[in-house]
This record gives sequence, structure tokens and C-alpha cells, in this order.
Amino acid sequence: MLDLVIEARKASIGPGMDVRRILPFRLRRMVGPFIFMDHAGPVDVPPSSATSMDVLPHPHIGLSTVSYLFGGQVTHRDSLGVQQVIRPGEVNWMTAGSGIAHSERFEDPAALAGGKLEMIQTWVALPEKDEEAAPSFKNYTSQELPIFTDTGVWMRLIAGNAFGLKSHVHTHSPMFYLHVILDQGTRFGLPTGHTERGIYIAKGSVEFSGRTYAAGQMLVFKKGVGPVIHVKENTTLMLLGGEPLGERFIWWNFVSSRKERIEQAKADWKEGRILLPPTDNLEFVPLPEDRSRPAGSPSPQALS
Repeated sequence: MLDLVIEARKASIGPGMDVRRILPFRLRRMVGPFIFMDHAGPVDVPPSSATSMDVLPHPHIGLSTVSYLFGGQVTHRDSLGVQQVIRPGEVNWMTAGSGIAHSERFEDPAALAGGKLEMIQTWVALPEKDEEAAPSFKNYTSQELPIFTDTGVWMRLIAGNAFGLKSHVHTHSPMFYLHVILDQGTRFGLPTGHTERGIYIAKGSVEFSGRTYAAGQMLVFKKGVGPVIHVKENTTLMLLGGEPLGERFIWWNFVSSRKERIEQAKADWKEGRILLPPTDNLEFVPLPEDRSRPAGSPSPQALS
């Protein structure tokens, strides 16, 4: 029933901003349509260092980036002219499709005070028929996302459907994505009806089949009867999965079902054919030239 356990690896996306990288993993490139997952924070840096953590304008193709915050706030700007501050409990869902560039900046020093900033960022690969869709962006407030509570259980459905809940977040393939908080001693099962399912332990620990798993680990389960976990302490989980889309190639911030499309995206970024955000166009992340990087390994700047 338990397919494998993924240990988060440390990656740096800038001064003072280390993340735990969960996906992609050498033994598991994707879980359902999810092809990338980073857990950043809690970030504890002086407010004066906020600008050094900014993620400068950079490109994407063939995916949707999904930003979700536990604390703090981040300002998003993109090629469409969108400027959006995301706050805890909200979702920024940006579909890159044929190509988009965006930045993420930490413009409120107060949002960094006391280690407030903490976020989960994922990439959702697009079905082949949607890989060249027109870019789009949508912010969903916390009030727009379904919440369920029960004894010892609080959960917010970010996207897809699970446990009889359905999110209004627009997706391109069957999936589920949940933020779950469980009290110590609670028993909790994964949603059924999805081919691939994963539990990322953001805080706390869980027990499954006699073994204890801790923060920074992802448990990936095969399809079948829903496994039941036992929560050892107050715990925060991110549940995700869905239907597999087939093989995807990933290089830097580009995802595609075709290697040649990634080569085209490299050329497009290098030659300026992917537009910069109109309100954040004075600097950008250049195309990496490190050819020694293993194929399929995102660069340290690969933050959505």
C-alpha cells in the first residue's frame, strides 16, 4: 500500500531562503499531475534582508504554478500585467501554458518579522492538449475554498475533489490538493478514487503500519483502499495526487511532454520572446548555462 517515502532535500533559492524540495525525486518524478513541490520557511531573516530574497522575473511553460501560504505575504507580478499580493489561506494559480514570466517579491518587511513567512509551492503539469494554452492567472481567496471540520480535524480543499468536497479552482486534469491540520491522537484516512496519492508532513509526525514519519517526509501510496494514519502530535499535512499524465521532461522552470519544446523555450527566453512583467521588467533571471546539471533537475532558482 505504501509505495515509497520521499525525504525532502535542502535547496537554496537565494540569500536567507532555503527550501525543502520534495518533488521531483529520482525515484518518483510526479505524484498525479504534481511535478514539483517546495516547502519554504518558516523564514527567519532580518526585515532589512527582504529584497535579497526576491525571486526575479523568470519564465515557465507547460504547467500551472500553485502558491499557498501558511504565513507572511508575497507579491506576484507577471507578463499579463497582473499584480497580486497573496496572503495565508489564499491560492495563486498561474497557468503558464505556451509561456509566461513572473516574479515573486517580499515587499512587506513586517511579513518576515519573527519567522512569519512560510509557503508551499507546487507545479502541476498540464495535459498535452493544454500545454500550449494561453497563459492565465487567478487568485482565490480563503473564503472561496471549501473547509471541513470534525473532531480533531480541520482541512481546506485547495483544488480538485476529495472527501465529498469540490473546489472551484480551475484545473486541467483530475486531482486533489488539501491543507489538513490534525490534533494529536486523531486517525485520518486518505481520499479514495485517485490513482496516485501523497501525504507531505509539513509539521508534526504520523504513524503508519507501525512506523513513525516526521516533518519533511512525503508518503506516497498506491491506488487501493485508503490507508489510515495515526497522528502522534498536532500535525499539519499537505495531501495531493490525482491521475498520472504520462512522461514529462523538466529543465529549469520548463515542463513539457516533448524535449524539443523545452529547447524552444530556452531559445525563447534567451532571445526575449517571453515577455517580462510590465511592472517588473528591469531585471530578470538569465537562462542557466550550467550544462553539467543532470537532466530533469530544476536549478536553485526554480521557485514558482
